Amino acid sequence: MTNPFQVNETSGHFEVLRPVTTAEILTMAKKLIKHKFVRGQTLTSPEATRDFLMLELALLEYEVFYCIFLDNQHRVIKAECCSKGTIDGANVYPREVLKRALKINAKALILAHNHPSGLAEPSEADRAITRRLIDALGLVDIRVLDHFIIGGTEHFSFAEHGLL
Repeated sequence: MTNPFQVNETSGHFEVLRPVTTAEILTMAKKLIKHKFVRGQTLTSPEATRDFLMLELALLEYEVFYCIFLDNQHRVIKAECCSKGTIDGANVYPREVLKRALKINAKALILAHNHPSGLAEPSEADRAITRRLIDALGLVDIRVLDHFIIGGTEHFSFAEHGLL
């Protein structure tokens, strides 16, 4: 199937060449946002980060724990799923996140996970693992900049709520 979207490079506008499905729209949106999260891009907007995470996590029917690894200038090194769980939880091991961050030489992280229930409020377990990760990563001078919870169309930012 051909790409149903045509881009006007000068204006940045898109033209739809034929009727499109929801899946095609989501695929195109993911491609556009992932383009902003390539290695070396600086994260300058919490909104762009939130949009990226919502497209990655909102529709999943199981919980995942996601990390965006950043260098000392907050440029993206890598964004990846670090743990996949079930409908109501994903095991997160601070030791494994720390090992991965050290392996790719990250200086900062943005954490994220989804709630397939659609509710974005943090649980006590969410608060506890965030604190454990901040403490573990802090021992080797890696900062946690935020922890997003994505619940369908809802989102929660630990940083925006003063919880970091």
